[in-house]
Amino acid sequence: MTKTSTSTKSIASKWPSKLYKLLEKVGVVRYSGKKNVYGLHPLIISGLLITITLILANILRKIVKLILNENIVRDILLEFIATAELCACCFELIIVADNYGVFAYAVFLFLLTVWWSSVWDTATACPYNPIEEVLEGARDIKKASMIIFSQVLGGLVIFQYVQLIWSIEFAETHIGRAYEDCTADLTVPMAVGAAIEGFATFFCRIMSRTLGETSLRYASVFDAFFATSLVVAAFNYSGGYFNPALATSLKLGCEGNTFVEHMVVYWVGATAGSVTSLYFYKLSFIQKLVDKVKTKEKEE
Repeated sequence: MTKTSTSTKSIASKWPSKLYKLLEKVGVVRYSGKKNVYGLHPLIISGLLITITLILANILRKIVKLILNENIVRDILLEFIATAELCACCFELIIVADNYGVFAYAVFLFLLTVWWSSVWDTATACPYNPIEEVLEGARDIKKASMIIFSQVLGGLVIFQYVQLIWSIEFAETHIGRAYEDCTADLTVPMAVGAAIEGFATFFCRIMSRTLGETSLRYASVFDAFFATSLVVAAFNYSGGYFNPALATSLKLGCEGNTFVEHMVVYWVGATAGSVTSLYFYKLSFIQKLVDKVKTKEKEE
């Protein structure tokens, strides 16, 4: 009995060290404990911080839905939360992209986009969506303006949360980032940048509408993959934001862009792409293609 008990304790005592060695082998731990909390890989720390942000946002979202019935106030709060969540995560993705490249950035963005499509419900965290609703007669201008204001406000105030997290410097990749000056992502002329944001937004919206009208399995996954691919394609030219509120939260006032350049590229460009897609999608030959896809799905 004593021998068995001693043997069991011996095996149990070895497990923590074996687990640590395994984590060390795959690159999760063994980083400077002074610069990275618990010696974790900085990329793991970024992932954990993003996860915490998602959890907090989801809790707030559930509280709002529990307290309020469906009305404009609820819509405003949900848009505020969604946009703040989006921008907070994308601030951390800047850290990921700067240190681990666009591929790591794309993997995180793809997974986040799939997650958001499953939890945001009617919230979009994007100003051109309310504009589309106005043009379709689904929302009046006053309410759409309130929605857009809440989105922009959510994107702007969330930096205080991000700055607090960065100032704690959980990871070596956060050192000095909380108060450093930001730089613009636009590396091409203003007109070219606006065209990139406009065309990419156009194709994103066409794909989203098409997938939204079909019963295709994993439609949200395909949509996320398509959007992420376009972001990667535009990454080194305009930054690939395709969302005015997101671009304003992350890059308004950054060195390298004037206010006019920012507004033309990220607001006029993206919104023009969105509005154009709205009318393009209604063209008869596009609707015939969508109907063919629907018919094929029913036959299968």
